[in-house]
Amino acid sequence: MAEESLKEINPVDDSTDDSEEEESEEEPKLKYERLTNGVTEILQKDAASCMTVHDKFLALGTHFGKVFLLDVQGNVTQKFEISSVKINQISLDESGEHVGICSEDGKVQVFGLYTREGFHENFDCPVKVVALHPQFSRSNKQFVTGGNKLLLYERNWLNRWKMVTLHEGEGTITNVKWRANLIAWSNSMGVKIYDISTKQRITSVLRDNTGLRPDMYPCSLCWKDNATLIIGWGMSVKICVVKERHPTEVRDLPSRYVEIVSAFDTEFYISGLAPLADQLVVLYYVKENADQEEEIRARPRLDIVQPLPETCEEISSDALTVRHFQQNECRDYCLEHSEGEPLFYVISPKDIVVAKERDQDDHIDWLLDKKKYEEALMAAEISFKNIKRHDVQKIGMAYINHLVEKGDFDAAARKCQKVLGKNMELWENEVYRFKTIGQLKAISQYLPRGDLRLRPAIYEMILHEFLKSDIEGFAMLIREWPGELYNNMAIVQAVSDHLKKDPSNHILLTTLAELYTYDQRYDRALEIYLRLRHKDVYQLIHKHNLFSSIEDKIVLLMDFDKEKAVDMLLDNEDKISIDRVVEELKFRPELLHVYLHKLFKRDHHKGQKYHEMQISLYAEYDRSNLLPFLRESTHCPLEKALEICQQRNFVEETVFLLSRMGNCRRALQMVMEELGDVDKAIEFAKDQDDAELWEDLISYSIDKPPFITGLLNNIGTHVDPILLIRRIKEGMEIPNLRDSLVKILQDYNLQILLREGCKKILVADSLSLLKKMHRTQMRGIQVDEENICESCHAPILPSDAAKVFSVMVFHCRHMFHKECLPSPGMVPGVQFCNICSAKRRGPGSGILEMKK
Repeated sequence: MAEESLKEINPVDDSTDDSEEEESEEEPKLKYERLTNGVTEILQKDAASCMTVHDKFLALGTHFGKVFLLDVQGNVTQKFEISSVKINQISLDESGEHVGICSEDGKVQVFGLYTREGFHENFDCPVKVVALHPQFSRSNKQFVTGGNKLLLYERNWLNRWKMVTLHEGEGTITNVKWRANLIAWSNSMGVKIYDISTKQRITSVLRDNTGLRPDMYPCSLCWKDNATLIIGWGMSVKICVVKERHPTEVRDLPSRYVEIVSAFDTEFYISGLAPLADQLVVLYYVKENADQEEEIRARPRLDIVQPLPETCEEISSDALTVRHFQQNECRDYCLEHSEGEPLFYVISPKDIVVAKERDQDDHIDWLLDKKKYEEALMAAEISFKNIKRHDVQKIGMAYINHLVEKGDFDAAARKCQKVLGKNMELWENEVYRFKTIGQLKAISQYLPRGDLRLRPAIYEMILHEFLKSDIEGFAMLIREWPGELYNNMAIVQAVSDHLKKDPSNHILLTTLAELYTYDQRYDRALEIYLRLRHKDVYQLIHKHNLFSSIEDKIVLLMDFDKEKAVDMLLDNEDKISIDRVVEELKFRPELLHVYLHKLFKRDHHKGQKYHEMQISLYAEYDRSNLLPFLRESTHCPLEKALEICQQRNFVEETVFLLSRMGNCRRALQMVMEELGDVDKAIEFAKDQDDAELWEDLISYSIDKPPFITGLLNNIGTHVDPILLIRRIKEGMEIPNLRDSLVKILQDYNLQILLREGCKKILVADSLSLLKKMHRTQMRGIQVDEENICESCHAPILPSDAAKVFSVMVFHCRHMFHKECLPSPGMVPGVQFCNICSAKRRGPGSGILEMKK
């Protein structure tokens, strides 16, 4: 279908009214094109009076009595000279093989488009309407005509035309529509529906706008489906549904009835109706009031409405600029639609406009026109398989250009990643454009850096720009970009040149170290990291195994972070030996102590040759850990340790060493004299568990009441408290003596209770075990051919069952022939197992005798 200057049929009014501008922001539902080609030439010389639509072609009638068959592009395929006056109506059957035509001079022609055979008749009055049976060739070739009467024609069995009057007497028939077995027509009184299958009129829908002339404001009829009729007349719409009547209802009524499911009034006069899914397309004839209060004819409107039971909701509304609309009346317009696809034809005397639903390309056009680029790009991406006129990348480029014009450079750069994809040429063009406008920083973070890569010169250009203007941004790019994207040596040289001007720049030094790392010059990177005390130095050493490079830098590493350095050295003893570390740290004893302390915690034996050295280090830098070290070390020279502790007057450590060396009495003496702590003295005596120590402790404490109190409270379970109590002088005042004596008695009672409880448990267990042993020994013992004599090793049972035998079976389950056992021992009648006789009255002391 040719498209002609869409501006001429722009559905939006030219008015600049604010409300209309707001409405224009809503996307139209339909798009419009003029039907051109042959139609243009026809309407220049003639005027359209009616048209009907088939899925395959169009049939156009004119005021000069001609009928043209057109393809969907508007090209003329056939022409029929029917009359010299106006063609009133054209009707086609479903197959598109037969056509019915009526004209103002009373001519009616019904014929096959390929045979030209059919009905040709001239009536003495104008025939306003004609309608073919949808299945014309299968229905005895039925059709109806309407003028003053509604006549039904059909061929009889003699191949003659038979005429039946369906209705008359209510004025001129102005419209008729035939769908399946139902015929709907309108006259001056209203709309009737006739059932051709039952030959009954079903209903009559009365006309609402009785004040309007039917010839000036004709009725519009349209079948939505085989049971739904849409009626538009004047300014009212009714939707009628034909339903089957229940058999139990009154028999004299028709088998079908009509229910009006929706009825509403409109703002303008109705010139045509068509269904669109569950909505309606309505063509309005519009009149407007001029300044002198005269009505002028405005552009017709094509609205889409959602019918409701008593009103309707407007979905969209378009004003159409059809040619010569100022001269047209309501009766000059009509609306036809295609059953196959949603195409709507607005017919006026000098113009035919085709309306169709907007597709995704149209939707994108509208979005781009409204500068809604984000939505347009999203719509194109979602429907990229269905769009024909648009390209996703071109829409994306338009969006990027729009963002750049707005100054939203970050958003524009971000969209580049999505829009440009793997097109290197477009990428490079955008980079240069962003450089031109001074926005390389915006696009740098979105440049491709994976499988797709630009030329190294592009990345180097961006890095040089950042190095000049934004050192922090430069450092961030070096961290984020893989080193393979650019010439590393060129960037190293540029950074080095910059550092000559600013040698203490921390950011540039860090970045230079990273560049050296990318270039695998790890020693240079390590030097910079150590100089800067950078936290990544340890990660660099581990990752690239730089332990040979740090043997002479251990002190620097320890000064930076002692904990991390020591952990790293201990984790890699195979690469840096303990001796090497000790050698490096010998002039920094505080660091050496930290290293050896952690080494000792990991393994008490690895650094054993340095334990003597560690005594001094602990004494100097970490006394709190000296005593645990002395307790846990088995390689520490005790004399050396004792000497150091005595020099420094470390009493607790000295006490421990004295006790370790066996001089417990001297150790106890130090606790009592130098520490004066009875609890520690008692604890020491408990640990040694030596009666002489307890005696010394009692002797020392006997004239010191606080010590006596402590002893009374604590020695009850180790020493007989009577020994202490007897030695207390008469008249000595001892604090809390009563409480201490009570505690001694309670401890004694507790001991008695524990002993009695233990005795009961022991007796009960012994009795239980004795019973268990008795039950076990009372059980029978199986003797069969597999058992042997433990003395002669012959089978215990004779092979001859008739032979007399005697067997001795002990409870230890050893078996003997009686003759193989020696004579009884000291106790008459008691025999012992030879094997178990080493155990006096052991489990083999009992005997079972088996004889036959």
